[in-house]
Amino acid sequence: MDNKQQKSTGAKSKFQLTDNKSFILGTIVATLIAITPYLFYSYESVPDRKIWNTFLFTYDSKYYESALAGVWTIMGKFIPLYLLIIWFFTCRHWWYHALIIPIIMYIFQLINVINEDLQYVDSNQFKYLILAMAVIIPSIYLIRARIFHRINSVNKSIQELEDELTFKPKSLWGKIKQYF
Repeated sequence: MDNKQQKSTGAKSKFQLTDNKSFILGTIVATLIAITPYLFYSYESVPDRKIWNTFLFTYDSKYYESALAGVWTIMGKFIPLYLLIIWFFTCRHWWYHALIIPIIMYIFQLINVINEDLQYVDSNQFKYLILAMAVIIPSIYLIRARIFHRINSVNKSIQELEDELTFKPKSLWGKIKQYF
């Protein structure tokens, strides 16, 4: 077989074009993701005692009877929540609203873990999750139906339709304001 070398046309694709702002933002996001093992294993610096005194606060582990076990459990809920929030704010796909469901689930679990030490348990967290799903799932289905309606009626690619339907705020604050 004859393998021919492809020649560069000299034109840059849209994926090669980067400005300084997107480079800095990408570096920050990559750093936040890269430090997650350090955040998770920070529980190892906590003593295996019921009361943990620091110069900032005092943690009394009533439910777990060990500050180490309490902080380990909190980190086990916080780190996936942390990564899901990063994914939610950096996702460019039309279905990124579906990430709200596991985010809400991990928020309820984290609150429940913290409240166990306060001797307060909220048994209504599943009801709140069902309410959130009742809003999010139909919204995602309507967006999907709108995309496929446009695909069938217009000769556009899926990427062009996703770009058209995606709201792209200029800043992180603009993306947060989109939801409130």
